[in-house]
Amino acid sequence: MSLPDRNNPYNFDEFLKWRKGVDYYADDLFIQSVVRHFAGDAWKRTDEAAREMSVKASFRWRDFAESVAWPEKRPYMMHYDGHHRRIDRIIRPAETEIMEKEVFSEALFSEKTPPWVRLIKMYLAYQNGEACIACPITCTEGLVAILERYADKPETKHILRHCKEGIEGDFAIGAQYLSEIQGGSDVPANVLEAVQEGDVWKLYGAKFFCSATHADYAVVTAKPAGSEEVALFVVPSWLPGDKEKEIRNGFTIDRIKWKLGTSELTTAEITCQGAVAYPVGPLARGLANVVGIVLTYSRLTVGLSCAAFMTRAVREARKYAEFREAFGLRVNQFPMVMGQLKSMENAVKRTTAAAFKLYGEFLKLEGGLKGGLVKDEPETARKKQFDIRELIMLQKITASWDATDVIRAAMSIFGGHGVMEDFSCLPRLYRDAAVNELWEGPRNVLLTQMHRDFQRASEWYRPADFVENILKGGDPHIIKGLAAEITELVAYPSLFQPDDKTIEICRRWDDYCHRLYHAYQDQALKEVEG
Repeated sequence: MSLPDRNNPYNFDEFLKWRKGVDYYADDLFIQSVVRHFAGDAWKRTDEAAREMSVKASFRWRDFAESVAWPEKRPYMMHYDGHHRRIDRIIRPAETEIMEKEVFSEALFSEKTPPWVRLIKMYLAYQNGEACIACPITCTEGLVAILERYADKPETKHILRHCKEGIEGDFAIGAQYLSEIQGGSDVPANVLEAVQEGDVWKLYGAKFFCSATHADYAVVTAKPAGSEEVALFVVPSWLPGDKEKEIRNGFTIDRIKWKLGTSELTTAEITCQGAVAYPVGPLARGLANVVGIVLTYSRLTVGLSCAAFMTRAVREARKYAEFREAFGLRVNQFPMVMGQLKSMENAVKRTTAAAFKLYGEFLKLEGGLKGGLVKDEPETARKKQFDIRELIMLQKITASWDATDVIRAAMSIFGGHGVMEDFSCLPRLYRDAAVNELWEGPRNVLLTQMHRDFQRASEWYRPADFVENILKGGDPHIIKGLAAEITELVAYPSLFQPDDKTIEICRRWDDYCHRLYHAYQDQALKEVEG
């Protein structure tokens, strides 16, 4: 029985002491088993690198991430200096700049950093949420990937080296400027104009949604003058010698967006007024390359970051349920809560296992990613490319959708404290997860793209065979049912007919894609747990 006591001794010290001492990797036996299973011969080196990096991510960078999340520390613009010179300086907290430099100094994209080491380091960093780190890492990875294939001039080779190996200890950061006011994901509707002036390409027009605007370089889509083809360019934020003078490369940063989540990250509207740009790949292949390579890397990373967000949220919810008492019981002793925690933990494990399994399959791709559907390779290679392409989109829509559900459920374990921004990181992770769900292609766009992909490939790759290949070794009954269902759904001629039948097919396709990827996730988890 509780009696009146004006000096209530209750406190959260026990829970806070635990939270302050958590090591993201050393204290997580599950992620260690995931790394051991999927990294294979690279396991020991990956494990060592993870333990070293985790000490930074779990403590120093965690504290930085918490500090810069406060509204009063949001980045803002200084358009002019005291002498009325246009500088478009982005003002960010010192903690952000320190953390960013330390994270990028890990040389994530260097030739010296093995793929599995890069992956586990990214996963650990992402447990701190966006923090103005997650998006720049993802965008830089896409920039490196496209330049590794197409850097053929001194300028683009320099940019590639700056991003991969650093120059005098400075590792460059990449961004992606694709969206325009008339259509976000509708890249073919872009009208930003690229004009060749002598040997130099310059860009004119506006981009409406440009994240990581503080980056050194950006991948930008534009249409060459007089053409309907979307081309791909890389644009330096400053030309050589101009960064110190704060003279931007022929563009202005007009305003910073006010977003629901990822608030530490600058997302802005920019206007190009003759920005010097370097073509990346064939001009007519810009759309295929940006979607098939640049955005595919970003989508792959969305699945990883969702797993990381969920991992931290559920870890803290589980511990809080062990600590907190209500109605005479520990919260984790209530059957309702027990069931919720079990469901959340299963979602975290299968999402994480599948992210690592898919990455392993991705690493096996001969020649890496290709822009668009591959047509000029042997059938086995074409099918493998197709498998990875579709799995990455399936992971993106499923993991990002599940992340918001799981983090919301984790917040509920905290009761009213679950929505308090100064009580835990969960509200911030929830808002970041909601943004993750939308960029790099919102779910409706990707669902439609996948349906179209399966139809286009059906002459040489039956949809049922795709299901059987990605779920090989799984429950035959589940595989048979999913194979039959995809055959029926892909046979529906078009998802663009505005009638009740098409609406129902769209609803079923949405539901089906989640169930299909959940089956893939379940199989990945089964592999890890033996």
